[in-house]
Amino acid sequence: MPRLDTLRRRLIGSPLPTSAHHGERYSNAEALAILSSDALSSVAYATQEIVLVLGMGGVAALPFTLPITGLIVALMLVVASSYRQTIKAYPQGGGSYRVSQQNLGQTAGLVAGASLSIDYVLTVAVSVAAGIAALTSYFPVLDPERVPLCLLAVLLVMLANLRGVSSSARFLSLPTYLFMGAVVSLLAAGFIKTGLGQLPPLPPAEQQRLLAAAHQGGQGLQAIGPLLLMRAFSSGCAALTGIEAISDSVAAFKPVEWRNARRVLGVMVLMLALMFSGISALASQGGLVVQDNGPTLLYQLGERIFGDGPLLFVLQLATLLILLLAANTAYADFPRLAAFLAQDGFLPRQLCSLGDRLVFSNGIFALSALAGLLLVIVEGSVSRLIPLYAVGVFISFTLSQSGMVVHWWKLRDQAWRSRALINGIGAGVTAGVGAVLLVSKFTQGAWVVVLAIPLLVTLYLRIRSHYDAVARRLRLASDGPLPLPAAPPAGGGTPTVVLVGQLHRGSLEALCFARSVASDLVAVHVDLGGGHAEAFREQWNRQLPDVPLEVLESPYRSLVDPVVSFVRRFETQHRRDHQAFCMVVLPVFVTRHRWENLLHNQSTILLRQALRERGTRVVTTVGFYL
Repeated sequence: MPRLDTLRRRLIGSPLPTSAHHGERYSNAEALAILSSDALSSVAYATQEIVLVLGMGGVAALPFTLPITGLIVALMLVVASSYRQTIKAYPQGGGSYRVSQQNLGQTAGLVAGASLSIDYVLTVAVSVAAGIAALTSYFPVLDPERVPLCLLAVLLVMLANLRGVSSSARFLSLPTYLFMGAVVSLLAAGFIKTGLGQLPPLPPAEQQRLLAAAHQGGQGLQAIGPLLLMRAFSSGCAALTGIEAISDSVAAFKPVEWRNARRVLGVMVLMLALMFSGISALASQGGLVVQDNGPTLLYQLGERIFGDGPLLFVLQLATLLILLLAANTAYADFPRLAAFLAQDGFLPRQLCSLGDRLVFSNGIFALSALAGLLLVIVEGSVSRLIPLYAVGVFISFTLSQSGMVVHWWKLRDQAWRSRALINGIGAGVTAGVGAVLLVSKFTQGAWVVVLAIPLLVTLYLRIRSHYDAVARRLRLASDGPLPLPAAPPAGGGTPTVVLVGQLHRGSLEALCFARSVASDLVAVHVDLGGGHAEAFREQWNRQLPDVPLEVLESPYRSLVDPVVSFVRRFETQHRRDHQAFCMVVLPVFVTRHRWENLLHNQSTILLRQALRERGTRVVTTVGFYL
C-alpha cells in the first residue's frame, strides 16, 4: 500500500485542499486549449470527409465542397448563438442535460444526458484512434501494435486529467496553440501563393485519374443528387462536435464565469469557422482529391504550400497531437455531466465526489474504461467508429435549444421573443441535420446509437428507482428525539466509536447496538467539505442530544485519515492496559442484489482495512438490510 500511494503521488501529484478549488479554474487561454481541442481538431478531417463523399460523384461533384462548407459554417454560427444564451441562463453549467431536464421534463433530460455520454466516449475513442492512425502511417512497423498504443494514449490523457485542471491545462495548451498556429500559417501562405498564381489547380484529367483509382476504376460512383449531397453534408457536420463543451463547463472558468465562457466560445467558433472555411477554400481551388487510406487532405495542402520541409513536419506533428488531445474535451465534460446525473440519482453517487486533485476522478476512470473497451472492440479502427459519431450530439443540440425556447417563454423578460426565435431556428435546423445524419448513417452503424440511448435511459431510471427505494427504507419515522437503549451499568461496557455519515435508520441501528455495549460512546462525523456539517450538527443535537458528536474536518476530502487519527487518540485516552479493548462500529448497507453494491460507496472496506493496519483490534460492522 505505501508503494502504491507513492507511485500515485508521483503520477498525479499530492492532494489539494478543498479551499484551493477556486484556484483550480481555467483562465480564458487555458479554457480555449482545454475545451476547444475537440472542435478545433475536427478541421483536420471535416473537409476531407466532405471531399471523400463528393468524390463518389466524380469531378463534377467536387465544386459542391464550398457550398456545403458554407451551410455547415452557418449552422455552426446558429448553434454557437444558442449556446451563448444557454451559458448566461445556466451559469452553473450542465449544458443540454440541465436545460432539457428543467424545461422539457425528466425524460428529455435523460435522453440528452445519454446522447452526450455516448458522444463523449466516442470522442475519446475516435480522437485517439485517429491520432494513432497518423502515427502508424509514419511508422508502419507499429501498425500491429495499434490497440496497445491506443490504450497507452488513453492512459496518458487520463493521467494528465487526474493531475487536475491547472496541470492538465499547462500540458495541453501548447499542442492546441501549435495546431492553431500551424493551420493559420498554412492558410495565410496558401492564399498568398494562390494570389501570386503559384498554386495551380489539378488538371481535370489528373483529378479523374485519382478518382478512378480511389473508386476502383469507376465502381461505387454515384449520380450527383440529394442523397450524395446529404451524405457529404452529414460527414462534414463532424466539424460541429465539441461546440457544446463550453456550456457544460461554465463552472470551471474563473469569475465572472459566464462572461468568460461566452468570450471563449466566441473565439473558438471564430477560429473554427476560419480554419474550416479556409481549408475547404484551398482544397476546392486546388481541386484536391482524397483517397481512402491515402494521404490526408491536410497533408496534401501542407505539401503543396510548405513543400517537403520542416513546416510540413510541424503541421503533421501538431495534427497528430491535437487529434490525440481532442479526447481531452470529453475528459473535461464527461465527469461533470456524470456528476450532474449522479447528484440527481441517475448514476452511482460516487461519480459526484471530488478526488485528491479537485477533479471528478471516478468519472475520469469510467470514461477511460469505456473508451478503452470500445477501442479494443473495434481494434482501434477509425472507419468503424466514424458512423457512430455526431448522431448523439445533434440529438442533444436539438433538445437543448428546444429547452431554451421553453425557458424564454416561461421567463418572458425583455427581448425574450428574439432570443426564443434564435433558439427555435437552431432547434429546427439541428433537428433536420440530425435526421439527415441518422438516415445517411443508419445502416453504417448509427443504429447502435439509436439502440444505446433508450438502454442508457432505462439504466438511469433503474438506478434512480433503487435510490428512491433506499431513501424510503432509511427514512426516520420522527424528526424529534430518537429512543436509544439504556447504557451498560457503571464500570461495564467497552469504549466505543461509531462512524455516522448521515442520520437515518441504518446509522440509528448501529448507534443502538453501540449504546447497549459502550461504557464511553462517541459518534464521529467527517466533514468532507460539502457545506452540510452545520445542518448535520443541528439535526444531531435535536434528535440525539444524549450522544456526544465529534465533527472532524477533512480539508483533503479523505474519510480514512481523519477517522484513523481520531480512533488512535481515542484508544490512547481509554486504553488502561493491554487487556483493555476499544471498539469501532461501522454501519453498512446490505443490498438485495450484488450489482447494487456498485451504487453505494464501499468506504467501510477501506476504513476497516486501514484501522486494522494501524492496530485497532475490534472493528465491527452493523448491517442494515435494504
